[in-house]
Amino acid sequence: MRKKNKTDRSATYFIMTVPALVIFIIFFILPLIFTARYSFYNWTNYAKEITFSGLDNYKKLLSDRTLSKGIMNTLQYAIINVLLQSLIALPVSVALNSKLKGRNIFRAIYFTPAVLSTLVVGYLWKYLLSASDYGFVNQIIAGLGLEKVNFLGNGKTGLWSIILIEVWQWFGWAMVIYLGNLQSISDDLYEAAAMDGANAWDRFWHITIPGLAPAIKINLVTGMISGLKVFDIVLATTNGGPAHQTETILTLMFSKFSDGNYGYASAFGMVFLAVSMLLAVVLLGIFRQWERRLD
Repeated sequence: MRKKNKTDRSATYFIMTVPALVIFIIFFILPLIFTARYSFYNWTNYAKEITFSGLDNYKKLLSDRTLSKGIMNTLQYAIINVLLQSLIALPVSVALNSKLKGRNIFRAIYFTPAVLSTLVVGYLWKYLLSASDYGFVNQIIAGLGLEKVNFLGNGKTGLWSIILIEVWQWFGWAMVIYLGNLQSISDDLYEAAAMDGANAWDRFWHITIPGLAPAIKINLVTGMISGLKVFDIVLATTNGGPAHQTETILTLMFSKFSDGNYGYASAFGMVFLAVSMLLAVVLLGIFRQWERRLD
């Protein structure tokens, strides 16, 4: 009877996973297979028929300077963005985990931008950073007697402006994850360390940081993957300009699809997948080593 009940439970659990498995296959596995297949084909709006082209799309990618620029921009955005988010969110979360007056209000204020649409945030900051007469930030700069700055229209400042906008929007999300983890660290550890003569910095470095290892891993890995998928904020602010200086892999892929170069765009998608998987493997390897040292 027990064996039968165990079999029934296993069958029930399997049936419960079927809807999620079907959705995963339809919306991820099948598109991935078709994308991989069509990356080897010459498929455009201008071709009379879809023909097999082998590695031509990938060879074309190797000589495409905009792709290398897009990869470098994407990596730069992902790495700097996630590091700045954590560097800001970590001390803020520690401060807001203490008995600070009005801490719940500050938590809500810092987290609020994360619930806004990225497109809305992009259009809002495009207005605020505009170099025209109605740009609020440049009005302040001009009021101080300084020369206006073309934040989004200058290739040297465009990507940095986008990074800072995203840090402003998402550091509150990282803060909440750190806060949740901080509340699971026992106060007894801090009390014992204080009794042993450890100062605030020692307690932070030897208790808080190791205790936050799971949250740090989650924030850095998910933040890096999200950074690699950056698209909507670029579309809303610079649309990849000026002169492709703020292009990312996904904005380039989108432009290729929009131009009707479907085979070439599929090759872009496969390159993006390869870069994402490689970076994820490297990050997980680094965290695995760190966790071993902590143990």
